[in-house]
Amino acid sequence: MAKKKEVTHVGVRIRQARLDKKLSLDAMANETGLSKDFIKKIESGEQRPSVGTLLQLSRTLQLSSGFLLNESDDSVEARADAYTKRTDNYAYTPLSPGAENNHLKAFRIVVEAGASHEGVGFQHEGEEFAYVLNGEVEIQVGDHVNTLKTGDSLHFNSGIKHGLRNIGESDAELIVVVYAP
Repeated sequence: MAKKKEVTHVGVRIRQARLDKKLSLDAMANETGLSKDFIKKIESGEQRPSVGTLLQLSRTLQLSSGFLLNESDDSVEARADAYTKRTDNYAYTPLSPGAENNHLKAFRIVVEAGASHEGVGFQHEGEEFAYVLNGEVEIQVGDHVNTLKTGDSLHFNSGIKHGLRNIGESDAELIVVVYAP
């Protein structure tokens, strides 16, 4: 239950910030490269946004990324879940607490076996570095597919549409560092 409330809360904050800035869904879609339908799903809580999507939205809305990355729900259950957050197919744990307003952010990501982020590829200004701690993943950058196994890493321009998919039979664990100017 708390997870749904958390997602709805983030979506509500995004919608309110967009309306406060008098940005239409069309303008938001043009600024982020996300579809209007996808933005509507985030705002309604139907879709859980990735870290990259939250960074992209915060930049477009001229907000501190911490405004969208931090939880403000004070319930006991929400506080217990606040450190490890979930999207539809993976969990991410911030490794640089207090860096919400910094350009460089590090995360430990666990991607469920056979899972990928559905609905939209990631794309956000900056650079990204991924290091596979365990498992086997594919990271698609543009049209190029990179297959990474335990101990492999990849550094790429995150302004190019990219996606992450676990191609193994067990959960994959990665360290991902995102630089957003």
